Amino acid sequence: MPALADTTVRLMSQEPLAGRMPTAELLRLAEILDRAGFAYLEVSGGGVFDSAVRRGVESPWERIRALKARTKTPLGMALRGRFLVGSGPVDGDFIRRFVASAAENGIHVFRLHDPLNDVSNLREAAEAVAAAGGEFEAGLVYSSGKTGETEPLLEQARKLPDLGANRVLLHDPTGSLQPHRASDLVGRLKEASGLPVGIYTQGSGGNALAAALEGARAGADLIACAIFPVALSLHRVSGESLSEALAGLGLDTGVDIDTLWEASDLVDEHIGDEPVTPLAPRIAVRAAEHDLPAGLVAALDLHLAAHAAGDRLEEVLVELIRIRTEVGSPPLAAPIGQVLASQALLHILSAQRWTTVVDELRDLIEGRYGTPPGPIDPTVRRAVKLLSDGVPEEPEQALSEIREEAVGLAASEEELLLLGLFGEEAEPLLHTIRGRASGEGLAGGMVDQGHAERIREIVRVVQESGVAEVTIEEDDFRVTVRRTEDRGAQLLPDAPLGSVEPSLSSPALPANGFVRVEAPMVGTFYRAPQPGAPPFVEEGDPVAAGQTLCILEAMKLMNEVKSEADGIVRAIHVDNAAAVEFGQLLFELEPVTGSPLDAV
Repeated sequence: MPALADTTVRLMSQEPLAGRMPTAELLRLAEILDRAGFAYLEVSGGGVFDSAVRRGVESPWERIRALKARTKTPLGMALRGRFLVGSGPVDGDFIRRFVASAAENGIHVFRLHDPLNDVSNLREAAEAVAAAGGEFEAGLVYSSGKTGETEPLLEQARKLPDLGANRVLLHDPTGSLQPHRASDLVGRLKEASGLPVGIYTQGSGGNALAAALEGARAGADLIACAIFPVALSLHRVSGESLSEALAGLGLDTGVDIDTLWEASDLVDEHIGDEPVTPLAPRIAVRAAEHDLPAGLVAALDLHLAAHAAGDRLEEVLVELIRIRTEVGSPPLAAPIGQVLASQALLHILSAQRWTTVVDELRDLIEGRYGTPPGPIDPTVRRAVKLLSDGVPEEPEQALSEIREEAVGLAASEEELLLLGLFGEEAEPLLHTIRGRASGEGLAGGMVDQGHAERIREIVRVVQESGVAEVTIEEDDFRVTVRRTEDRGAQLLPDAPLGSVEPSLSSPALPANGFVRVEAPMVGTFYRAPQPGAPPFVEEGDPVAAGQTLCILEAMKLMNEVKSEADGIVRAIHVDNAAAVEFGQLLFELEPVTGSPLDAV
């Protein structure tokens, strides 16, 4: 009988769902899923780390520890081979330390795949998982291409027992795995590897569920899923639907469906009334037509709109497919899909081919990421070599070098790993962690520590309970924490007696079609997370729903102002460090539909 692995917590912790549930509610969700009977809960991965670093509030390591403390079901993590959770390969020592830290924090199951399906790149990570006493699930990426899918996958599958894999996972990030192909591949991968085979798939139009069912009928012993509202939003396999369908086939998974509906009810409280912006039909259609990850197509559409070239999507997709063939037909899982898409954008927007090369694509062609499934076009290889002459080779990240540069910033091994994987992008998060440890994080060092502790407790109460508003007042110190449906717990300065209570309704859409982002409170406007840091956004930047646009400081407390929809920043109306009034216009955004989904 197949077992099920749940990915809900991971998907709720990465874009486009990150931040929709307060941490306390996400932990409550994990406690419910812990009772359902899953083989494991996949709670972290590349998208989770990326979202945590970009938001700069909570360490992804803290999240794993909190989940582990509240669950008994094994916890899982998805890793991109030598890339781990980042966008560039790291050295063996870095891999060993990262896996060891993940295991120490509570991860037991490691789902490892190489973006090129070159499983030799998994050896160091596999050894690290074994040393940490974890379970190694080897992902093989199914991604349609001219090289054919079956033989290359079987060739790699035969190598996995020597790497110590516990299971082969057939991973489809493009939604192109048809049910009959799933059935055929499950049987042949099992025969080639001698290992159990699982399925991790996604896709709109019911394709993912059909592939999962056929895979189970062919002997798949594990299937990844998510609870219904998340599966519906992100085109995944619904655990409720899958469990009921398998039970009807005589393949009972042992998962308690009533518990899954209980978890769905909790998620509905946070995303049910304001569903995730769906993929525009034309985006989903183009993705299905070209066998591309829907999120990748949506991201390309967003970038083209930012360059006033929204009508050129089809050209870019055709160019992306052409480039993929020229560089060896690699799978389109992250980060390779994003690298090829960036090159395709360059070609179309510049109207020139191979006159400029994305650094990561140059590394791919020069073999620094491994060996792609097919041959690289000799003409392209020569063009890239000419462009690369004199360009120094970027070494893999070595933890020892990063340690020397991180004095005073990273105070632990796991913080050092964040800095090594994300560089300067991780610094605001590390500063937040440092400030929290010193008691300065909430109040910027300007509020009495006793008051700061009281505020933290009030915020926690509002987040974890049904209380709508709490006010504390002592002498000349008064502050209100109020729950709003779209912002969770929010800190607001109190209005003077007799004034009108501020309205926090959705932003108005003026005649020019732009979304107005107005100040939800009186405060000081800051464009960057800290002095000297780059601004959160610039004019012309695409932004996703939930992305931070600026900070408003009120009573020395920092409040993020976030975009309520996908769009492009068309105007910034306030200077940095300027005082703003309630309701004052801060930004104008041009709305754009279709937010990118993580492909892993």
